[in-house]
Amino acid sequence: MTNKLVNMARAFRKRQTDAEQILWRHLRSKQIEGFKFRRQQPIGKYVLDFVCLEKSLVIEVDGAQHADNKKDMERDTWLTQEGFKVLRFWNNEVLTNTKGVLEMIRENCADHPPLAPPLKGGES
Repeated sequence: MTNKLVNMARAFRKRQTDAEQILWRHLRSKQIEGFKFRRQQPIGKYVLDFVCLEKSLVIEVDGAQHADNKKDMERDTWLTQEGFKVLRFWNNEVLTNTKGVLEMIRENCADHPPLAPPLKGGES
């Protein structure tokens, strides 16, 4: 993890959008099925809005600038290849349908099994 990504993550935490703030109130302190979520977490070369490492679940909250964004598609492809499931919600969706967004997150926590731990010693 580079210092640049860590600094970006810190800056993002200080400048959360209204939608991110609302969602974080519901994700923090293991409120979703007892799972721990982290906010603005560096993974690979990206800073993720929210991630539950135990469930390999990434949650991105996007504004209009993310519509049909090729970089987001590349990011989602990389995260999927790394074993993560990515959920994307629009800011207005979080603001106007928080309950529905939280239900979808709960369903994905229940339905998405964690990755198997890597085998020790490079065994196959």
